[in-house]
Amino acid sequence: MDLFGQNKEKGDHVSGIDRGKVIMYGLSTCVWCKKTKKLLTDLGVDFEYVFVDRLDGDEEKEVIEEVRRYNPSTSFPTTVINDEKAIVGFKEKEIREALGF
Repeated sequence: MDLFGQNKEKGDHVSGIDRGKVIMYGLSTCVWCKKTKKLLTDLGVDFEYVFVDRLDGDEEKEVIEEVRRYNPSTSFPTTVINDEKAIVGFKEKEIREALGF
């Protein structure tokens, strides 16, 4: 998913081990979002991340609706695995287990 082309301020793809489709939705200023992104990077998994607070207009509305499907309170970070499991917050043990670590 190349949501933002070359605009890495909004989000990006991090290459790594394929553990399924992993997307982390977060805020650029959120310490727990940064910890979740670092955990995913340190685990070496392939994932996408989106900084919702850096989106504008329709792009932001679309992503908020996507997050709301998995997390009605739209709190961050929200990590979605294989379009099925959503982990809300920085829950290292749960993230590790969901990714098979």
